[in-house]
Amino acid sequence: MHPLIPTVDDLAADAVTHHFDDMIAPSGLTNMLGTVRVDHDLTALSAVQFPPVSQGLAQTAVLFVDGRLFASYGVPVTHEWRADRVVRRATVGDLQIETTTVCVPGRTAVAIDIAVHNSGPSDREVRLSLSAAARVTRSKESWLDAESPSETDSATVDGERVLFSSTDAAAWSVQGIIGGSAALSGVAALPEEFETGIGGNGRGGELSITLAVPAGETARTAYVQAVGISADDATRTYDLVTADVPGVVTAAEEFWNRQLRAAFDPDDGEFSGSLPVLDTASAPLRRLYWWAVLGVIWFRRDFAGNVLGRSYDTLMPNYWGTTTFIWDYSLSSVSHALLDPAEMRGQVRHWISLDIHSHFGTSSLTGGPVGRWYSVNDYAMTRLVHDYVRFTGDTAFLDEIVGDHTIAESVRQWALAWKKLRRDAPLADYGEIDNLLECVSSYTHEVASLNAANVWSMRTAASLAELQGDTATGASLRAEADGLLPAVIERYLPGQGIFAAGQPDGTLLPVRHCYDFSVVGTTIADDLAPGIRTEMVDFFQRELQTDNWMRALSPWDPDASYSPRPDHQWNGAYPAWPADAGRALAALGAPEVLTTWIEGLSRTANQGPMGQAHFVEEAVPGINGGARKAPPQLPYIIDWSCSSSGAWVELVIEALFGVTVTADGEIRAAGCVAAIDPHARLHGLRVGERMYDIDAAGGVSPTPGR
Repeated sequence: MHPLIPTVDDLAADAVTHHFDDMIAPSGLTNMLGTVRVDHDLTALSAVQFPPVSQGLAQTAVLFVDGRLFASYGVPVTHEWRADRVVRRATVGDLQIETTTVCVPGRTAVAIDIAVHNSGPSDREVRLSLSAAARVTRSKESWLDAESPSETDSATVDGERVLFSSTDAAAWSVQGIIGGSAALSGVAALPEEFETGIGGNGRGGELSITLAVPAGETARTAYVQAVGISADDATRTYDLVTADVPGVVTAAEEFWNRQLRAAFDPDDGEFSGSLPVLDTASAPLRRLYWWAVLGVIWFRRDFAGNVLGRSYDTLMPNYWGTTTFIWDYSLSSVSHALLDPAEMRGQVRHWISLDIHSHFGTSSLTGGPVGRWYSVNDYAMTRLVHDYVRFTGDTAFLDEIVGDHTIAESVRQWALAWKKLRRDAPLADYGEIDNLLECVSSYTHEVASLNAANVWSMRTAASLAELQGDTATGASLRAEADGLLPAVIERYLPGQGIFAAGQPDGTLLPVRHCYDFSVVGTTIADDLAPGIRTEMVDFFQRELQTDNWMRALSPWDPDASYSPRPDHQWNGAYPAWPADAGRALAALGAPEVLTTWIEGLSRTANQGPMGQAHFVEEAVPGINGGARKAPPQLPYIIDWSCSSSGAWVELVIEALFGVTVTADGEIRAAGCVAAIDPHARLHGLRVGERMYDIDAAGGVSPTPGR
């Protein structure tokens, strides 16, 4: 009998063995207060940040064994990731070294338990040394760049530890090896202009210990880094953690198993809502759903000073710490509405209070805007309000005033904002590359996706207006939608399964990108002629779909040579794109393509939470059958995990189980999951004040005891 609620063991990544700087994305850990990147050697860490303290991508704790840089031994290293820890191991001669890294629950600290086993015939001593570096700072502004702020620190020795301090003494890092010694480094100080590979990583100190390891025995020590906004704060945290490192390792496992249980338990106060429990005999389906859920809760941030109290970041552990992108958050919209509706309510209200046409997201440190305008924002915000209202039943939300308008009025403004973007054409012009997909130069201006989304947004705004009794506004919006629809469909290229993007000079540029397929398919599928739907599916299967992932851009598109970024190009895809493509397949009348794809997709759920992009295997060989996560280094600049994994929750609920929830809370189901498991069920799907069970045959019934 398989369990219904996952544990950290159920979602453990496959062991990955690699050599120095293989194409392996360094993994991340979080305790919902901060994040850390776990690097390629056995102890090295980067980007240790606990807001408001940051230090960019500065690396520390690089390992030396008997005075020699560990990486230079050339031995393979095996990494095993779980939500609570990363275990790294390698063999150097007769020594087996294993480290267990955790983000300490409830503390602004990271700890590494270090075990050295001597398999040789003789007792021996082993000297372990770790470089000690930090660039801690406490910025008074939002973290406005992809890499978090950092600065050159001063370093002092205090017993077994090195204390690093920012210039204004507002940020501190304390690092040490238990039972070891500390010294300032003789290596040149870190230059002011920090640039890995050119300016170097710097080195403020050295942490060392000599372990006596009898033959056949194991000796242990531990490294701890604690950060804080004062010396007392950081040293107090360091002392608490070093008092019991094995205890904090155990606590991390308990913490993450609790988070996973709480995500499915409506009576647990950890989240303000809960996700439905999936009961299925299909291991691939179960693994995909659990993977998606982990990928949502992984980004919860409850650090002190969070202006919203709680938020969900978008990327980690490398880039855009403390930033929530409107677009990415909306791709997990249903997940947020079910799991944590109170947080979603506050986040949506916050965005409405700002100008959504001037940024792509906001900072949880200051509440202020971050970045440039993304063209998707109007569609994303409409989707967020719609999903919140229909799943929570909180219709009073629409009457709340934020700024100068009710939320319902804001929805109507977003739904009609496209009119101000028209040139001398019926469709909206969504601007240049930086407003859209960033690394597809041909996907610009009058794109089919967002213009189709405008049709959906007007119809959705109409449903919300009618829910409030405003039938006249509803009728007007529906008429507007019907009037725009033919102009969108006119951009379809018969026989090809794709759409053309209108350019300012009046030309039409064919674009073979998945975003048109997915958004058109999930917003206006019922308005398309059967032949168009068939040709779109044929295009997807022929040019985008792979066995275990997909291409974002067809390799037959002329723009496929423009960029190597795998989130939007031919060599991979952003994590929401396969999920959204699956929903489009079901809507376009090809559910069998989706259901037969599930087993292959599930093999990619083998490397921890889904990455900002995974490579297709034509570009880079996979890992144990899964599409490989792309790495952060140039030219890829891809983060290890991304919050839009919630799109896969929506795939399971709304495509596979076929659940439809209208604005007024009416629920029905007609899905395709029976092709995978005819006995599959969802338990405890909350709609308004009631909970429902959904079966594979489309049955909807009240959840017993609820």
